[in-house]
Amino acid sequence: MSGEPVGAEIEARELRRKALSAIVAFGVVSLLADIVYEGARSIIGPFLSTLGASAAVVGFVAGAGELVGYGLRTFTGMIADRTRSYWTMTISGYALTVVAVPLLGLVGRVDLALALIVAERLGKAVRSPARDTLIADAAEPLGRGLGFGIHEALDQTGAVTGPLILAAVLAAKEADYRLAFTVLAVPSVLTMLALFFAHRYSPGDRSFTTPSHTGPTAQASRIPSRRARTYLAFVAFGAIGFAPFPLIAFHVTQRSLATDAQVPLMFAAAMAVDAAVALITGHQYDRRGLRVLLLLPVLSLGTAAAFASTASLVWVGVLAWGAVMGIQESTLRAAVGDLSDSDRRATAYGVFNSVYGVALFIGGVGLGFLYDWSIGAVMVAIVISQIMSVAVLRSVLTPSTPTPGV
Repeated sequence: MSGEPVGAEIEARELRRKALSAIVAFGVVSLLADIVYEGARSIIGPFLSTLGASAAVVGFVAGAGELVGYGLRTFTGMIADRTRSYWTMTISGYALTVVAVPLLGLVGRVDLALALIVAERLGKAVRSPARDTLIADAAEPLGRGLGFGIHEALDQTGAVTGPLILAAVLAAKEADYRLAFTVLAVPSVLTMLALFFAHRYSPGDRSFTTPSHTGPTAQASRIPSRRARTYLAFVAFGAIGFAPFPLIAFHVTQRSLATDAQVPLMFAAAMAVDAAVALITGHQYDRRGLRVLLLLPVLSLGTAAAFASTASLVWVGVLAWGAVMGIQESTLRAAVGDLSDSDRRATAYGVFNSVYGVALFIGGVGLGFLYDWSIGAVMVAIVISQIMSVAVLRSVLTPSTPTPGV
């Protein structure tokens, strides 16, 4: 009799070990990929400025990239679920991203830069629902909040490293963006090598598991349809008031609050905060559920300080921006995995990310135009959107009787 619990405990420990190994493997791939595209994102704003772009154009380019990167995920998620080609889509998406980014060093026009930025985001759209589904399945023995938190922490290690590398390049050769983007070809190659290595030593394709009901938010095998719409509305309102970093970088360089080399340092600091917050809130999500998301609108209000006229307040806003990213990339994603059916999980991630991307596009374009008119208007828009998100979140935290989901 006593042997059964011991055997079950050993099996559970082995499942957790395998889960951790899988999450770390995905995290290393994301770490290398983030050196590439987060490094690039840290300098896109000032780079576009050297090509003659205005704040409105910077906001449009950033928003258009996010629209493609997130808006298409409903379709790529559905394709992933129907074809079960999770690894194929993951590898293809990473390949498109790591090819597009270094090519930015070869362009000298805003329209060509936009095309490559959109191509990089398209790669993210292709891979993300499939990859997140693989991660959600792998993380179940650990707890999805912790699993996504660990992945995000490794991911953001790359997001810190990339901007630091580009800061060193731009400090050594001032405003040489061609060299900065070209340097990113090295981690691009390493990303693909790590990805093929991870795939080779993984068990074939996705292993379907029975949805867990042990987590605090897994009350049903599907998201109740009404609660799903409310949750997506909360995500949308929060994202509309979340300024893209290229617009923040445009602000600090135009106002001479930071040099070209200091901008990626700001981004690196934000990504370090992102990694720490992802681990903390991911772990707390497994214990406390969706109530952890109350932090999101509060921290989002702090991002308005990034548009201040003093460097110290800008730093406060940038660090708050990083904290918001940490919650968005861990806890928001973990909740989708817990509240969706196993056989439709990629579709659920696709819908979630599409709504998020459309909201980022609206916010990026809107805040860019408002910036050209008045910085104060940007701050007011951020405050209004976050107040709306808090109002909607109250309904998410007090769901009605579950109904068939989507």
